[in-house]
Formats: sequence, structure tokens, C-alpha cells
Amino acid sequence: MGYKQMEKSPVPLSHEDFASDQMVKWCPGCGDHAILNAVEKVFPIIGYKKESYVLVSGIGCSSRFPYYVNTYGFHGIHGRANAIATGVRIANPKLSVWIPTGDGDSMAIGGNHFIHIIRRNLDVNIMLFNNKIYGLTKGQYSPTSELGSVTKTSPYGTIEHPFKVGELVIGAQGTFFARAIDSNPKFITEVMLEAAKHDGTSVVEILQNCVIFNDGTHDMITNRETKEDMQLTLKHGEKMIFGKEKNKGIKQGAHGLEVITIGENGATLDDVLVHDMYNPSPGVHLMLAKMLPPAFPIALGVIRSAESDTYCELLQDSIDEQKAINPIKCVDDLLNSGDTWVI
Repeated sequence: MGYKQMEKSPVPLSHEDFASDQMVKWCPGCGDHAILNAVEKVFPIIGYKKESYVLVSGIGCSSRFPYYVNTYGFHGIHGRANAIATGVRIANPKLSVWIPTGDGDSMAIGGNHFIHIIRRNLDVNIMLFNNKIYGLTKGQYSPTSELGSVTKTSPYGTIEHPFKVGELVIGAQGTFFARAIDSNPKFITEVMLEAAKHDGTSVVEILQNCVIFNDGTHDMITNRETKEDMQLTLKHGEKMIFGKEKNKGIKQGAHGLEVITIGENGATLDDVLVHDMYNPSPGVHLMLAKMLPPAFPIALGVIRSAESDTYCELLQDSIDEQKAINPIKCVDDLLNSGDTWVI
């Protein structure tokens, strides 16, 4: 690893340095505001020069992000942010590339680009805002809308099975997947910092609330009465324990993961799994990513962070190798190669 060439800032930067002078035009109460706040806080912590960051977006509420952060930015077309970001990252390895996108932008029209940027393990950071709806275009169901969801385009309930973001990422050979909730910006910042450290494609799914067209879609996870039993915050090297009484845990059962209550039915603390986010095998990571309420808590934090060669590394290695063995070292060599004639 180690092809990251972004320059560190010679002076300490702050949240204010990344605040744009543009009016933020998201709806009051939209979860995007919390995500913006978290990003403006994490960039100074990461410590690169302002000129080293670039935000690349497609279309959707999330895709207004480049206007609202005082860095370089590119507002692309629907579903093509990952393709544009690929070009940006390869053309200039000194840029730290961040891709704010939505569940519709990346997983519907941009689905092909999404899985292939992950498969290639390009060194970029994808922030996927998941509100399970198309918000900008006024409430159509999206690829993550729950089966049976009543929306503008499914008045009798959707009949499509939704994508699970983490399952798709890991299925595409993803090396980094994390999850956070818009109601906890401090935690988003922590997760984003881990994503920035990762060599390769990082995908952070942020469960985001659309107060206008899909309000309360994450209620079971965020509701004050249920959230402690519905959230499992993962920490590397620690037991997977959750619940109001901190007496519930995740166990490896005969047919997959199971929820146990410590002290009941012979269950002990020793039965609870220890989280290993660096495990190269995706088996447990995939099962954690697929867990959903009410049968399971939803897994938050860094679920997977596996080490693997990045596209940027392999490309540079290939270029260096060909330079070393190619007899053509300059334009004169090229012009005088092959069949030549003297006139």
C-alpha cells in the first residue's frame, strides 16, 4: 500500500475553512445537513490541503454536495459520478476523491458504475445517502425501498425486492463497507475518518431521513424507545454486544448469526462474537451487513476493512514495468522506430 500522494496542509484547518458561501437548499430537517456538518469536520482532521479534496456527484439531493463544501467539485450527470471520479482519481493521484451519492443515483441508473468502481478497488470514498426514496424528483420508489412501499410510482405498494447496500458492496468484492445514521453526526465523522485511511474503494452507507417524501423510514432504528435494541455499534476487537441492558449479543449459530441474551438459555459472554473488521474473508462481514430489524439489530460502524491491491497501485506498477522494458524512451525513439525512410 502507499500510493496516496495527497499533500498535508502546512497550517491547521478548521470546520469554517470548508464551509461554502453558497446557500444550502436542502429542506429544513433533512438528514443531509448533518452529513454535510460531519464532512466539514472530518476534512480538517484528515489534514490534507484544501486543494487536495474534490467532491464528484451525480444527480439527486445528495448531489448538491459539491456546492456546499469549499473544495474542488464536479456536479456530473445522473448515475455517472463514479465514472467521472474514476477519471479524476487516475488523472491526478494527488487528489482525495469523495463521491456523495444517493440510493437511486448509484444503485439504479448508476448501478453498473457502482459495482465496477468497487470491484476495481479504486482509491476513492463513496458516501451513499440511503433514504429509500427518490427525493429530488418528488417521491418515487428507489432500489432500496422496502417491498410493499406505497409511493408516487407505487400507489398499491412496490412489488420489487430491494437492494441491501452492504450485500451489494461485499458481493462486488468490496474491501471497505461501513454504516452510520444521519442522527449521529459525530459518529459519521469517526466512520469517515476510517474510510479516508483505507487504501481502496470505501463505501459508507448513511441512513438518511427524507422528511418530505419518506419521513420516518428508519424510525425503528432511530426511535428513542427502540434504538438501543435495534443498533449494534461495531468496534474492532470488541464483543458484539448491544441492548438497553447491554446483555444482548451476536453469536455464530449453525445456520448463520443469532441474537442471544447473556444469562438466558445457557448463553454466556464467551458465545458472543468478537468483531474483526480486517478479516480478509467476507463471510461474517456479509452476514453483519445483511442484518435487519426487527429480528436483528442493524450493524453500524466499520463492518469490513480488508487489505487488497488498489487499482491505482496496479496501474502505476504496470506503467513502471513497461517503462523499464520498453526500448522507446522518448519521442525521437518513437519516430525512429519501425520502418523508416530517408527522403
